[in-house]
Amino acid sequence: MSSWRTPIYRELGRRLVDVLGAKTAGEFAKLGITTVDDLVRHVPRRYISGTGMSDFSTLRVGEDVAVIARVERSQLHWAGDTGRVQASLSDGTGTPLSITLFAKRRRILEGWERMLQRGRRGIFIGRVGMFKETLQLTHPDFVMLDGARITGGKNAEKRAAMERSVQRATLIGLYPATSNLPTWTIAESVQLVLPSLEGDTLPRWIVEEAGVLPFAEALTAVHEPVEVTQAEHGQARLRFDEAFGIQLAMAARRRDAAAQPAVPRPRRSGGLLDAFDERLPFTLTAGQRAVGETLFEELAGTSPMHRLLQGEVGSGKTIVALRAMLATVDAGGQAVLLAPTEVLAKQHHRTITQLLGDLGQGRQLGAHPDATGVVLLTGSRSAAAKRSTLNDIVTGEAGIVIGTHALLSDPVEFFDLGLVVIDEQHRFGVEQRAALAAKASARPHTLIMTATPIPRSIAMTVFGDLEVSELRERPAGRAPVQTVFVDTAATPHWVERAWQRIREEVAAGRQAFVVCPAISAKDAAADGKGGGAAVEEVAPHLASGPLAGLRVGVVHGRQAAQDRDEAMTAFAGGALDVLVATTVIEVGVDVPNASVMVVLDADRFGLSQLHQLRGRIGRGGHAGLCLLLAAPGEDSDADARLKALADTTDGFELAELDLRIRREGDVLGAAQSGGGTLKLLRALDDAEVIGRAKVLAERVLADERAAADPLLADLMAKADQLAAGEWMEKS
Repeated sequence: MSSWRTPIYRELGRRLVDVLGAKTAGEFAKLGITTVDDLVRHVPRRYISGTGMSDFSTLRVGEDVAVIARVERSQLHWAGDTGRVQASLSDGTGTPLSITLFAKRRRILEGWERMLQRGRRGIFIGRVGMFKETLQLTHPDFVMLDGARITGGKNAEKRAAMERSVQRATLIGLYPATSNLPTWTIAESVQLVLPSLEGDTLPRWIVEEAGVLPFAEALTAVHEPVEVTQAEHGQARLRFDEAFGIQLAMAARRRDAAAQPAVPRPRRSGGLLDAFDERLPFTLTAGQRAVGETLFEELAGTSPMHRLLQGEVGSGKTIVALRAMLATVDAGGQAVLLAPTEVLAKQHHRTITQLLGDLGQGRQLGAHPDATGVVLLTGSRSAAAKRSTLNDIVTGEAGIVIGTHALLSDPVEFFDLGLVVIDEQHRFGVEQRAALAAKASARPHTLIMTATPIPRSIAMTVFGDLEVSELRERPAGRAPVQTVFVDTAATPHWVERAWQRIREEVAAGRQAFVVCPAISAKDAAADGKGGGAAVEEVAPHLASGPLAGLRVGVVHGRQAAQDRDEAMTAFAGGALDVLVATTVIEVGVDVPNASVMVVLDADRFGLSQLHQLRGRIGRGGHAGLCLLLAAPGEDSDADARLKALADTTDGFELAELDLRIRREGDVLGAAQSGGGTLKLLRALDDAEVIGRAKVLAERVLADERAAADPLLADLMAKADQLAAGEWMEKS
């Protein structure tokens, strides 16, 4: 970006290729570091002191480590035209660690042997391996610490950088690095740019009110600390910068949105909504009623509603959204429901038309006097059907419009679009959502729904421009779902029992899902995890083997839309006993008769994703059984996810755990995480920082000093640039 208003932001915005050269900048780019700002905010993952000793008992095979240790013994071995130096290191507790250094020149080996004298201490950096039941570092980088003299290393340039880094600071920062970009090179690069960074990125009055270090002081504290607490204070400033930038941009968006006019859609007595409520065959939960009242109040306002509704699996979000849609129709407007897939759009259309009955039959003979039309628009509909639907939309005959991305195409014109409901918002890009809202003459009210619970800290960071409502209570009558994790490596006989349970449920008149992580064997082999269950292999195996005689169908995302819909319709109608599927069934599929699910290679799925899959059973009056089959082995994260899912059905609790295990990007998906936008800030760990930043951002925007401050203008421009419009709603 070339339009920065202030010198500090111009300097931070410089490209590393112009500062460090193409070769080094190319290596930094692999870490997502492309500007000076990225570089100085790339902080050490930990610090080591030249006065301490490392604890070898904490080392794990396969991890990259830096240890301070004492040499117990070393020996040079030479054979032919190559040789090695082997040394044994000690942490002072008796746990051994060996290192091996290779070279083709004997004098180099002799030099290393002299450095690695018994009793000398050094810093050794490498990857932990195992050789003859002893921990080992193969060919590590190292420097020896002997008073003021520092020697060592395998490469002169690298050794010089290591020596300067050790000499420069009391604490030595160990940066996230790569084999071609070692921590020492990163430290050298940081030192190259620090002198050019003068001034602060925030006005002094905000720095003082926030109670954080000035920017230059924070960078020194992070990259040249004397003690760990100093480094922590420096990193606290950098985390605050991220939080404050995001929250300031969010606050500005909320303010701008509130200033835009919207057509009020007040609730009308005696209309469609009242008629619908009178016919409901069940009682709304307290949560559904409370959220409904909130929506009605905001729909009646002159500013556009902009709300995120996140609900537990099976909490009844569709009913809440439908009641808001009916209130909009009662007030003379149209409501549109945008779904990410054709399967889900058709499911919504079927559910809503069934719930409405004659209330959704428009001006048909015998329909309710206040009835409205309910239409479906998807890409696979015939040309004639599309023309008829488009006509109903533009004339206003259709008060409720349900569809997929087809709704975003130019020919779609609304008579009076008043409410946009977006289901599973993470499946849509910001531009797509904005394109739909642009079809209204005035900015429509917007309700965004997700069935994947989002921790409050994430919602505050990623969806800070939205008001958030939650549905945690499941409607009465929903059967419980028992979840069992089966370690197939430890108990392989349980796999056969899983197929027996499906047979038992089918014999009782129920249906079953079998979920696979891949479509084909080729897909499974390409995931980098050594293969896994694939729909195209599992389905015929089951049909001819363990589930022979049962009606087995297949559904996955690579099928033609018509084939996929036919399979789903057959399963929903009871024409199939078992559906072998991928995660295409994760959201929105409603088959009340399905009572059992077997998830193969369950360790390949995220925790929230498994929770969504589990929500496809137990939707009727029959108790559900979800069997998670996996052999996670030494994958402790996968083991923790599967055991947690078996222990609780609370989606919000699971979302918090999933966030801790998999971090923000994996939980939300690339489109919502900002693609690595957050450098230091962690939404879960730093919820308190984010909360403080949000309060301060509101105060700052209300302060007359902020209006013309170029530093704040650059800060908000930076937040917009980094987010690239992906995790902030477009105005």
